[in-house]
Amino acid sequence: MRELKAEKIIQAVMELVKRANFSLRKDVLSALRKAYRREKNKRAKTILKAILDNAAYAQEENLAICQDTGMPVIFARIGQDLKISGNLKAAINSGVEAGYKKYSLRNSILPDPLLRDKSGFSPCILHIDIVSGNKIELILLPKGFGCENKSQLKMFKPTASIEEIKQFIIEAVKSAGPDACPPYVVGVGIGGTADYACLLAKKALLKRIKPQREPQRGLSPKGTVPGFERELLFEINNLNIGPLGLGGRTTALAVNIQTYPTHIAGLPVAVNISCHALRSASVIL
Repeated sequence: MRELKAEKIIQAVMELVKRANFSLRKDVLSALRKAYRREKNKRAKTILKAILDNAAYAQEENLAICQDTGMPVIFARIGQDLKISGNLKAAINSGVEAGYKKYSLRNSILPDPLLRDKSGFSPCILHIDIVSGNKIELILLPKGFGCENKSQLKMFKPTASIEEIKQFIIEAVKSAGPDACPPYVVGVGIGGTADYACLLAKKALLKRIKPQREPQRGLSPKGTVPGFERELLFEINNLNIGPLGLGGRTTALAVNIQTYPTHIAGLPVAVNISCHALRSASVIL
């Protein structure tokens, strides 16, 4: 049984706060660069260049990529053979608060969601999975609420068609329109229960954006998740919302789908949208 002190977790989370908020993920940067090269609309191309420049300046100058440094969401994958000396939840929240204070990030967390009085730096949203091994992986996703507010859930009948599900996802993006700072990464959760579909949709944002051929109409190969992702991306980019909602072919950089078994009487589908500043960082201890 391996032992890990809570103090190391605090320091690791502080570093994740810095990395996630100052440095855009490499896969997101790569997707933005590809979109810039492919974009034909001059105004959209100018906006994409500004987004890329902003990311470069943020990393060089240790500045937040976006003024909304989000609701910190942490996914902890804990090995069953790891012993943590101290309170894990307290250590993670201490690391989040210390990191946000140290790097002068916005205090966006309201202790009471109804009274909505003085805001602070914690607590974070914490999701824990127990896995094999004797290590812990921590993933920080700072989720801004311009895009989080555009989340949607629909409990489909089990007889719903792929076309009905597709239209729901596309309509969710249309509803977000320019408000959540496109180009988007669209996370989709299908299956489980209502709450689990929403979690799947958020976890889908952690999936690396894979280099893709030009998105195309039609499931290829038919009925597969990768094919469905490609078809959705094609349809969404034909909406002409474009970067920051001012038109163009780049409304979304990617559509990522996570699925899970569900009950015979239901078919939950959730959509969680990320703005162009999809930020996350991870560490294994």
